[in-house]
Amino acid sequence: MTRDPHSGWSLYTRSGERKYQNRSERARVLAAIESLELDRALFCLTLAWSGARLSEVLSLTPEQFQVEECLITFRTLKRRCMHVREVPIPPSLMQALDRHYRLRELQAGPGELSCRRLWSYHRVTAWRVVKSVMAGAGLIGAKACPKAFRHSFGVGMVQAGIPITLLQRWFGHARLTTTAIYTEVSGPEEFHLAAKFWRWSAQNGRPGWA
Repeated sequence: MTRDPHSGWSLYTRSGERKYQNRSERARVLAAIESLELDRALFCLTLAWSGARLSEVLSLTPEQFQVEECLITFRTLKRRCMHVREVPIPPSLMQALDRHYRLRELQAGPGELSCRRLWSYHRVTAWRVVKSVMAGAGLIGAKACPKAFRHSFGVGMVQAGIPITLLQRWFGHARLTTTAIYTEVSGPEEFHLAAKFWRWSAQNGRPGWA
């Protein structure tokens, strides 16, 4: 993310380009993922629905999945000391991961099997997989890189009304001010947030324009 010394991290480049995908762009990305081989599709879907960093998803092993609870345990790699956080993912995605990688079977087997990485890709290969998905969705620039999955996850969670403190925990941010950048949306996303307030107002009394 670009850092503004006065306001902290930003969801926009210095030229004003968005680093996240709006709702229609994210829908196109998810549709493009469906054309991938299953192994690569599950990798990209895990990025899209967990908000995790590329390196964190690449390091995942079977032992980090709580299949029944639909939780992934991530180890934050950027901090000086190891930090662990649990992030929920859609049940359908967890079921697909379990079927393809035999997560529960490996967890019950010899210890070394549950400690092997699910995706043995090199980081460069992972980048290429993500870039091919973004190209298939017709995206270029800052919103077409792997980090855009994380930013889009954050913006989407804010739009869905997820408490910012919970999002902070899922992201593994040390400071709430870092998570707060996901409220800095504009355009259709900003209108969507305002519309939630308008609907709430209409349900709890006469709208101000009536």
